[in-house]
Amino acid sequence: MTRNLQVLGFGALAIDDIIYVDGPLSAGKGKVTNRTQDHGGNVATALVAVAKLGGRAGFVGWLSDQPLADASARELERHGVDISFAPRRPDARPIRSVITVGSEGDRFIAYDDDVPHGTSEAVTDETLGQAQVLLVDGYAVHAEMVVARARKLGLAVVADIEWAIGPATGRLMSLANHLVLPLKFAQTYSCATDPTLILHKLWSDDRTAVVLTDGERGSYIRQTGDDVLWHVPAYEVKAVDTTGAGDCFHGAYAFALTQKKQPVACALYATAAAAIAVTGPGGRMALPDQSACLAWLAKDDAPVPRPIAPPG
Repeated sequence: MTRNLQVLGFGALAIDDIIYVDGPLSAGKGKVTNRTQDHGGNVATALVAVAKLGGRAGFVGWLSDQPLADASARELERHGVDISFAPRRPDARPIRSVITVGSEGDRFIAYDDDVPHGTSEAVTDETLGQAQVLLVDGYAVHAEMVVARARKLGLAVVADIEWAIGPATGRLMSLANHLVLPLKFAQTYSCATDPTLILHKLWSDDRTAVVLTDGERGSYIRQTGDDVLWHVPAYEVKAVDTTGAGDCFHGAYAFALTQKKQPVACALYATAAAAIAVTGPGGRMALPDQSACLAWLAKDDAPVPRPIAPPG
């Protein structure tokens, strides 16, 4: 089967109204210093990151059947994301979010996600088979069978999950051979706090990797066929806006998988991409290209993966 795309994805598609304030969010109140609007959403921004890095990305989540009225779809196309295989329905629309960003790059997201989620069960195996990687978020519980078919077709399934809604989330996680999760969610889900223990609890014989992301503290990785667990430290940067940093990480990780990199190397590449992304405003405005990531990876002080424990 011809693979015309490298990374397919479906999940959150959003329009973000971003407000910057002159103090940390912990201050309780502050003066507005800037306002802007950007397009966002976990999977959508991750796919834009893939395209910016030079990959071939496609969005196959629900889009409006009125293309001229769908600004989010046009924005994906503008950034080079293929939307030609996305199913359409009249009630499809983006999530609307209001994001408050503090002076230290911290943020609070308020969102209205009463919109259609997932994708159509009619997405064909031929469409899925064009890619090497399927990237999904927690909303993929609404299209579980599509994820299952992607796994059967041999795609790597990368799951970006931040919340659980019961057994459906567990089933979705079981379908993902690359769990790339925020540490805070993984702690809640696994009822454990130590990253090494969580990596053990979330592991299964069907996994290729479990990656726990922890912002400025880096990420923790278990990968198949390896005798140790790994910690990839974060770059030391001055964060302007952390909006979309996790999405950038997921997109860069998925793109690195298409380059036949091992999970630890994928996480190292994604760490560089996310570090660059937080040095600018918005979720997509500062997404890096391939040359920028390679330059950061070549820095003398670039993070080096460190073994932390055996996986037993």
